[in-house]
Amino acid sequence: MSELSRRPRPTPAELDAARGRTVADVIGPGLDVLFCGINPGLWSAAVGHHFAHPGNRFWKALHASDFTDTLLSPAEERRLLAAGVGVTNLVTRATASADEVGREELRRGAGRLAGKSERWGPRAVAVLGLGAYRVAFGRPRAAVGEQEESLGQARVWLLPNPSGLQGH
Repeated sequence: MSELSRRPRPTPAELDAARGRTVADVIGPGLDVLFCGINPGLWSAAVGHHFAHPGNRFWKALHASDFTDTLLSPAEERRLLAAGVGVTNLVTRATASADEVGREELRRGAGRLAGKSERWGPRAVAVLGLGAYRVAFGRPRAAVGEQEESLGQARVWLLPNPSGLQGH
């Protein structure tokens, strides 16, 4: 992750300019799992990579769970495809906090995620964030773990949000 540590921190002006931007999906055919975040944070949008804020635990958790052979930096996200892993978001626009994302946006995001799952055919979809999942999929009592529904042929898993800003 030395590349990440050498990258300059986005300035406050760059973070502000990132509001509303999107971060491109890391997605393709034949995925074992498609991880789905809530929406990009400003840091991620400013640098153009998923889960890029230094406080985000996604990359460490991915490696600790043996999804990757090495600890990748956000700038190396395209290497995930070779490991059978993809990344997308329920809501595409970047915000300072997931609390800025509306309920209707989350519900629309669930439909987009279903479409991506049907198009790309991952074996599993892992949604990162309990509250967002509960709203997006209309399942207010959903708990962490495998869910009853599927998206296309994919099993759906609900996992805690790895963001340092989120408790779950």
